[in-house]
Amino acid sequence: MKKISFLLCIALVTLSLTTACDDYLDTLPDDRAEVDNLDKAASLLVTAYSTQSPNFVMEMSSDNVLDNGRLYNAQIIQEEAYRWQDVTVTYNDSPRSVWNNAYVAIGTANEVLASLEKLPDSEKLQAIKAEALLCRAFAMFRLSNMFCMAYDPTKADKYLGLPYPKEPGVTVPTRGTLKQLYDNINADIEAALPKVSDAHLKVPKYHFNTAAAYAFAARFNLFYHNYDKAIAYADKALGVAPSFRAVDTYKSLGGVEEIGNAYVRSGDKANLLLMTAFSSSGRAMWSSRFIRFNHGLPIVSNETFWAKMPWGSSSDDNTLYESHLLYGSSQQVNYPKMQEMFEVTDKVNQTGLAHTIDAVFTTEETLLVRAEAYAMKKNFAGAIADINTWITAHCAPQTKKAIRPVLTEKSINDFWGDNKVTPVVPDTIKTDRDRGVKKPLHPQGFKVEKGTQTNLIYMILQMRRLETWQQGQRFQDIKRYGLVICHNIDGENPLIFKSGDLRGAIQLPADVISAGLEPNPRENTNEKK
Repeated sequence: MKKISFLLCIALVTLSLTTACDDYLDTLPDDRAEVDNLDKAASLLVTAYSTQSPNFVMEMSSDNVLDNGRLYNAQIIQEEAYRWQDVTVTYNDSPRSVWNNAYVAIGTANEVLASLEKLPDSEKLQAIKAEALLCRAFAMFRLSNMFCMAYDPTKADKYLGLPYPKEPGVTVPTRGTLKQLYDNINADIEAALPKVSDAHLKVPKYHFNTAAAYAFAARFNLFYHNYDKAIAYADKALGVAPSFRAVDTYKSLGGVEEIGNAYVRSGDKANLLLMTAFSSSGRAMWSSRFIRFNHGLPIVSNETFWAKMPWGSSSDDNTLYESHLLYGSSQQVNYPKMQEMFEVTDKVNQTGLAHTIDAVFTTEETLLVRAEAYAMKKNFAGAIADINTWITAHCAPQTKKAIRPVLTEKSINDFWGDNKVTPVVPDTIKTDRDRGVKKPLHPQGFKVEKGTQTNLIYMILQMRRLETWQQGQRFQDIKRYGLVICHNIDGENPLIFKSGDLRGAIQLPADVISAGLEPNPRENTNEKK
């Protein structure tokens, strides 16, 4: 078998954003040639954050997207991801780009860790070491979300993991198990947290600052089914009086661009970690080349921002702030949280590079991590308190037709008890009204009791769906809870993604498989290999 080198090549990518982006990135020099002091080690960690994101493929794989019809244009990557096929393209947003860039970031983290072994110990050294460990762990966690099944403790020692290199230049030629992968991520996180610090960070919001580190630890432990740790780490990330995004002020802004800039503003305390990527995620929400597979009006009206929920429904009978911040057409409905930041590299021809800025960890999403962990621990009062805190941050006190609710255990049970389960058998989905927010749950490796616990999970998953829209996390939630979803195809039978579907583990890049790494298995022998 050919050996696979995951220290592909180390290259510093310099991102130059416009002043409208608030000068979010301060690019530091690349001193990789000889890392012989702590300042050089800290500078090198700039490149331990991947500049490719799994968001686009994961979002296209989720139920946040529909087929608007053959009349409209689509990119190959969209259609392949939407059909849960192997993605064959290799440009930005592709599995190949995500894979390569993540392992470059991991290689950088390993270079820093190795260099620190040669320097005198100090508090600053330990803080830099903690950041490097978190960078490695997060890159592997993102890769696992994309290329692996959801963590299931009953199957984790059978599911495929991913190579986890820990030394610079040392090849790891096998994937191991998902259990081994999660154990390695956990070990890196636990080693880092006691030493994490903001003292050495010049641009904290673009690095694993203390709050971001604990937010990452909370989300990881939620997925790892360690609910006590998820709660404890979320507490540390949020603090006693957490700040949330002032979505209520967005309506007064000057439209898509200003809202997009406000959402990723580094000074917003709700943003715990921001990461840039070369990506078409933002462009996909306005370009005519992406219309066919998109966040269309039937999804918006029945499943996301205008769906009937306790805070309201539709475009006018709704206290949800985001429900009044939607732009675009019926085929491309956009809440402009992740806009394209275009870097002009050729002023004459006006060509350049498309970037996005992703609020990877926020106080709102961390709040929902804690709410879910509370629900799984049957601390229903804690879960409901966090649910109401999220509602207060996201909903107006009152509109002409609706009032912001204060939910109770009874009102949550009443709402979800009266809500019909969305049909998934193809011949029963006859109109868009058959779409809905309540989809069959088949939790992977854990149980959810009928009644209050199940209804709280439905509520939290819907909030997570709105909170993480366009960021790909919905697909991971689909995998974790075994949600059965349907993708309509114009002129063809709908496609069904079932619980425990092996296609939830996106196929590895073709050249990685050709080099000898074991591919993700597929049940359907007709599926692309």
